[in-house]
Amino acid sequence: MKLIQRVGYYLGGFSIGLVVLAVFLNGKKVSCNYGPESRVIKNINLKQIKYSNIIDSAILKKEIDSLEIRGLLLTGDINFSKSETRKEPCGIYAIEGEINKKELLILVENCDSIATIQDLIWE
Repeated sequence: MKLIQRVGYYLGGFSIGLVVLAVFLNGKKVSCNYGPESRVIKNINLKQIKYSNIIDSAILKKEIDSLEIRGLLLTGDINFSKSETRKEPCGIYAIEGEINKKELLILVENCDSIATIQDLIWE
């Protein structure tokens, strides 16, 4: 068997395997959250989000929108050096991101069933 035939058989089998995977995994909510940052972000987003009085007043003053906060919770990066992950009873996580070309840091208190946005700091 020539090399070109071997490559052809390999590519044919590989493409059939991709089609089979696409059929089986189509429509399933499959995620790959193995890193510590991804797991914490997913954990926070699965919970009910509440806002502290500071955040409520910032929303009323139109300094920030609740949709922007939700977007930051989805796409932000956790700064573990500024976080208090082992604080009892709920850990506090510092999530950094960019909103309207300004750097923002929000502090999230992550409890068992509720995640509370405690403070926001424009940097």
